[in-house]
Amino acid sequence: MEKVAQTSALVIPDEVLMNKIYLIRGQKVMIDSDLSELYGIETRRLNEQVKRNISRFPEDFMFQLSEYEFANLKSQIATSSWGGRRKLPYVFTEHGVLMLSSVLNTERAIKVNIHVMRIYVRLREMMMLHDGFLRRLENIERKLNGYDNQIMVIFEYLKQFEQTKQQELEQRDRPKVGYKPSKE
Repeated sequence: MEKVAQTSALVIPDEVLMNKIYLIRGQKVMIDSDLSELYGIETRRLNEQVKRNISRFPEDFMFQLSEYEFANLKSQIATSSWGGRRKLPYVFTEHGVLMLSSVLNTERAIKVNIHVMRIYVRLREMMMLHDGFLRRLENIERKLNGYDNQIMVIFEYLKQFEQTKQQELEQRDRPKVGYKPSKE
């Protein structure tokens, strides 16, 4: 009974979860070690369960990082360069995290997954707002670009008009050639 009370009081701040979501290969993913920490299990146990149910985790649900990606990730999160992992980490997309709830069927895993899914939904909503804002800016820029062309045409006409006026002035001010009647 005490264990149920402990898991129902599970509170993970949204910021903590958001900071554990990375953009790798153009996808929002979570690292196996971060997920195992949230679930309260060892990383090797999480990976064992995944390998036992590998058919549930296609490439778009889970993939293993390359050495370059892992080195880049370690530099971003300031991980120690000695000790630690012997194998490259696995990362899970939103669908992969969702699938983990069916593989790790503990009360805590279910609660964590629900919380993670809500965070993914919030991130998606924020991206949609951001995307809409960017589209509006692009529309304004396109409209202004159209005016730029029109303004350039106006300047060209003004230049031509100025050149025509200059030629007329030069014609009017030049000395007259031809018969000049005497002034008597």
